[in-house]
Amino acid sequence: MFLTNQSVSAAESEMNDDPATEILDATYQALCDHGYAALTLQDIAAEADVSKASIHYHYGSKENLFTEFLEYLYSRYTAHLEPDAETPRRRLFELLETVLADETTPDRPFRTAMLEVKAQAPYDDAIRDRLAEFDEYLYEQFRETIAAGIEEGTVDERVDPAVAAEFLTTAVTGARTRQVSVDRSPDCLRESIERYVRSHLLAGETAEVAQ
Repeated sequence: MFLTNQSVSAAESEMNDDPATEILDATYQALCDHGYAALTLQDIAAEADVSKASIHYHYGSKENLFTEFLEYLYSRYTAHLEPDAETPRRRLFELLETVLADETTPDRPFRTAMLEVKAQAPYDDAIRDRLAEFDEYLYEQFRETIAAGIEEGTVDERVDPAVAAEFLTTAVTGARTRQVSVDRSPDCLRESIERYVRSHLLAGETAEVAQ
């Protein structure tokens, strides 16, 4: 679950230009072009139109640069998922729509590269910790929204927010992985998840969905 090209570009336009940030911007594009495994500092330097020495000055190494890059993405990811809907019910469907949107082809190289990054997590503590922040944030968004829905009365009071949030986070993560690894659109799974939400989470909708 990461940002699209469009949302990254919008966030970038609000930031002050500086060499360190330009290198992070270039890392995004270089990652799309080369993938993570083949990515070199020279690729990033060429994209940013700076020297490798400049990257070493700001970040020290590819590993440190990429840790900072994931932090850079995280700040934009959280802004992208910032609550906007007026009610918990709408917020729940808004979250699903946002994280399961079937992005267009230009974003696919980045998602493919990030799948490579995820494969490194078991062997790299820094990457694992950064990716865990993305996972935890989405989980908390689901949990807090469901809990608010229970308080409001639109979510069944028998629902455990933690259990439901864990299921939704896992389902979303799996859908994104399938989209990249086996070219499966998340549209079908989004429909299944939304049906689950209506029949198992929302108060008073089970009978209507079952018809």
